Amino acid sequence: MATPPTSPVPGPKRPSSTAAKAGGGENLLDVQGLTCPLPVLKANKALRALPPGARLTVLATDAASVADFQAFCRETGHALVSFSESDGVYSYTLRKRDAEPTAKGEG
Repeated sequence: MATPPTSPVPGPKRPSSTAAKAGGGENLLDVQGLTCPLPVLKANKALRALPPGARLTVLATDAASVADFQAFCRETGHALVSFSESDGVYSYTLRKRDAEPTAKGEG
């Protein structure tokens, strides 16, 4: 006699990120629960898929993301348009730079 299949035991739920189109044509990336460096890495990936000048709003809960997003924008040329914090959720609005940087030495 065969034994009935058993369902897997659920493990701890892993945080994940979700991307969606917010109202007004803005893009929303929810990386709540993820820690450094994942919020910035996922934002970078999302920005690459957007046209120049597009806006991306990122929701994060990692306190280290404040310095991370400031440094990311400074290094990449994307603009940190706004930043706020409410009840432990950090909201960043980024604007993708207008053009891809050219490689150094090209001329």
